Amino acid sequence: MDTVLTGDCGAQVPVEPITVHDFSEKILEQLVHFHVMKLSGGFFLWIGSSPVLSSLALALNSKYDSVPLSTLVLGDTSDTTPSSLAQRLTKKTKKQVFVSYNLPVTDSNLALLVENRIKKEMELHPDKF
Repeated sequence: MDTVLTGDCGAQVPVEPITVHDFSEKILEQLVHFHVMKLSGGFFLWIGSSPVLSSLALALNSKYDSVPLSTLVLGDTSDTTPSSLAQRLTKKTKKQVFVSYNLPVTDSNLALLVENRIKKEMELHPDKF
């Protein structure tokens, strides 16, 4: 594990390396790819069927509310899927979560099945998130 200097009299704190985890699943006749980058204190999750970044949401815990704060950084503000997914994953993991959800909003069941697949992967590989 690497260390990095802080502004506090040269104190060093350990820095976790970024790790990457990929998995795919055929959901409702569509091959969906998942790309997880585990960060220090959180993770970035990309979901899509083709290599695009059309949305990006961020969610994090708040000491003032039990519901995590979330915001859409990139994408269509009328699509709440990335923000709400990031919020639910933050609540579940207690970590800062970035979500890039790049699937069409044609079937409301798709988002639910995608989220269930993520939760299954989190149970199988908790160290990757």
